[in-house]
This record gives sequence, structure tokens and C-alpha cells, in this order.
Amino acid sequence: MEKDLLELQTLIDVHFDQRKKEEEELIGLKDRIDNRRSERAEQQRVRAEKERDRQSRIAEERQRKEDEEAKKRADDEAKKKKVLSNMGAHFGGFLAKAEQRRGKRQTGREIKKKTLAERRKPLAIDNLREDGLRERAKEMWEWIYQLESDKFDLTEKTRRQKYEINVLLNRISHAQKL
Repeated sequence: MEKDLLELQTLIDVHFDQRKKEEEELIGLKDRIDNRRSERAEQQRVRAEKERDRQSRIAEERQRKEDEEAKKRADDEAKKKKVLSNMGAHFGGFLAKAEQRRGKRQTGREIKKKTLAERRKPLAIDNLREDGLRERAKEMWEWIYQLESDKFDLTEKTRRQKYEINVLLNRISHAQKL
């Protein structure tokens, strides 16, 4: 009987030792998992920061090129106007007026093109993972939500202004009748 008790005690000790080792391994695994999560989060933060820097460099380069093109176009226009002003009075005047009208339209188009280029940003989702895509989708949803909100506000403002204009016109016509 004492032999059985001793054997049982040995088994219990072995079991508790085994359990203690397993708990230590489990704690070690949890620590490694936490470390990997924090490393991954840091890597994603660094990647996102690099992507923002890259996007800003691209935007700056695009803006610089557009400015150079606009300056070149303006210089060309100035040269053309100078040449046209040196030509004969009738012929030069007609071409100058036509060029001036066309130049204004181009300027309007350029403004529109530049505005659209500023508003339309490239998606840049090729190398994003699922969580990055979700974040990007959330940003785009918030942007669309803001745009729709602005659109609604402007529509309401326009509707109110039209109503006020009608009220004022009615008052004016009523006052003129008296």
C-alpha cells in the first residue's frame, strides 16, 4: 500500500511538473504572439507612412510639372500675342481677338482639369492587405458621406434662397401695385 501511495505521489508530482512546463510554454507562446502583433503593427505603420510620403512626392511632382507646363504655355501665348501685335492692324487684330477668346476657354479647361486632378486621388490599393483595404474603404466611405452631406446642405440652401427670392419678388410686385 505504501508502494502504491509512493507511486501515486510520484505520478502526481510528474503531472504537476508537466503542467507547470506546459503553462510556461503557453505563456512563452502568448508573449511571442504579442511581440509579433506589435511588430506587425509597427511595420504597417511604417509602410503607411512611406506610402503617404510617396503619394505626397508624386503629388508635388505632378504639381511642379503642371506649373511648368502652365508657365511654358503662358510664355508661348505671350510670344504669339507679341508677334500678332507686330503684324498688320486689321489682320493682326482679328487673329489676336480670336486667340484671346480661345485662350480664355483653354484657361477654363485647364482650371477644370487641375481641379479634377486635385480631387481625384489614385486608389493605390495594389499592395494593400485586407486590413489596409478596409481602412481605405472606410476613408472613401467617409469622404463620400461628407460629399453627400455637403451636396444636401447646398441643395437645401439653394431651395431656401429660391423661396426667399420668390417671397421678395411677390413683395415687390405687391408694393408696385399699391
